[in-house]
Amino acid sequence: MNHEKLSKRLEHVAIHIQKGSILADIGSDHAYLPCYAVNNGLCDHAIAGEVVEGPYQSARRQVAITGLEGKIEVRKGDGLEVLNPDEATCITICGMGGTLISSILESGKGKLGKAERLILQPNVGAANVRSWLIDNGWELCGEEVLEEDEKIYEILIAEKGAPLRPYRANMQTGLMFGPYLMEQFSDTFIKKWQLEKKHLERIIEQLDESGRGGLETKRNELKSQISVIEEVLRG
Repeated sequence: MNHEKLSKRLEHVAIHIQKGSILADIGSDHAYLPCYAVNNGLCDHAIAGEVVEGPYQSARRQVAITGLEGKIEVRKGDGLEVLNPDEATCITICGMGGTLISSILESGKGKLGKAERLILQPNVGAANVRSWLIDNGWELCGEEVLEEDEKIYEILIAEKGAPLRPYRANMQTGLMFGPYLMEQFSDTFIKKWQLEKKHLERIIEQLDESGRGGLETKRNELKSQISVIEEVLRG
């Protein structure tokens, strides 16, 4: 993967960057996404933020190789602290757990003043991200689920608006499965939740085999989750 040909996952993230935006890619790793976005006219200017020294240096090298130093700034720092207030209009945070993404957004709320769109790609725990968006006035306006290299990823796109609007049906189910993903009901969505159901069933088997007492509450919680998954998969 490089700045000319992104991974499938990042290609699908890039699709949602608005033309003319000032992009901040947080946890940018090699800065492939901002380099691709600038090279393809998806944004005018980009900031690549990275907290770890190795990836920070890799990002700097990548920007230099592509000759984009005038359009992309690589900054070292934790989360949104690399941004000035009212700087970025589009923020991407990809390839982390949903809890960490939510924590980065919460810690950096003061830097979101000019942000018009958030594009978030949690590897796990997307429900945490959806909850944060609701609590902070961001409306989920689109979702994707895709598979690459035998891993399944979700992409959430949010803008300032009416945060409860997408959750017309059961709120808890919408948070867990994604209101748009439930509507789309794609093969990848079905596969994701079939795999999750099998995972929960294996945990119940392990609990049963352990023979330990006092696990009934945990077992019932897992069975309840499986029932919800089965209901959603029935459509």
